[in-house]
Amino acid sequence: MKLHLLNRTSELNRSLTINREIKSNFLRVWHYHPEIELVHVIRSSGTRFIGDNIERFTSGDLVLIGKNIPHMWLNDDAYFEEESGLTAEAISVHFLKDFLGDGFLDVPEMNKISQLLDRAELGIKFNNVDEEIIHKIKVLNDLRPIDQIIRLLDILALLSDHEDYDLLSSLGFLDSFRRTENKRLDQIYEFIYENFNSQISAGDVADKIGMNKSAFSRYFKKVHQKSFTKYLNEMRIGYACKLMLNDEESITGIAFLSGFNNISNFNRQFKIIKGITPTEFISKYK
Repeated sequence: MKLHLLNRTSELNRSLTINREIKSNFLRVWHYHPEIELVHVIRSSGTRFIGDNIERFTSGDLVLIGKNIPHMWLNDDAYFEEESGLTAEAISVHFLKDFLGDGFLDVPEMNKISQLLDRAELGIKFNNVDEEIIHKIKVLNDLRPIDQIIRLLDILALLSDHEDYDLLSSLGFLDSFRRTENKRLDQIYEFIYENFNSQISAGDVADKIGMNKSAFSRYFKKVHQKSFTKYLNEMRIGYACKLMLNDEESITGIAFLSGFNNISNFNRQFKIIKGITPTEFISKYK
């Protein structure tokens, strides 16, 4: 997946943009932008990529994505079939962190919202969200521009008090993505995302970027606080979970489609990463 910088600037010269889209599928582009993004999935399903986090998404999900985090919402294959009748519907709100001016977040009353936006730099998925918050998001587009700003602050205040949430991307991924001035890490991520379900090794990636294997392994572990093999296995298991939830293949077939060359290693890595076996995962989530 090639990474794209998208322009999310409001065409109406406003400090925030609110879009409610109903399409056959979401934008299939691995991208980032300086705006913070609040997304509520009204109706859809697929795989969500945020930084180095890969998870299933479904209707009802609410996610806050910090500035410049690479992300993508990839619908299930059925959404790309002609005449499937499926639709992907979501509300997204884009705004810059300083959209109300320098220093606004520094006042004491904004402390909790400021902390929320800091946490969002890793991506946040909110769990068990009150319907009151969801309703406030759904009606944002019906308000006057000034009332949209007031309502957004209200929503962020409520979310800042919401304690049931998951942080998504790893700090290592985001730190490395933001500080790199060359294209080395972009090349690494692009190669891994395009080939993770093939038989690739640290040596293959090292060759791609012109490093020796040992230097690459040290570099990768320093950036991610985990080995290349562990990172790759986590990505493969995330993809396997998506296939399981779609009921597309047998467990053995999914193991090979996810890049594992034998079922024993797949089962072992699945248990290490998810804490349950593939069969237990299917029973729990299907």
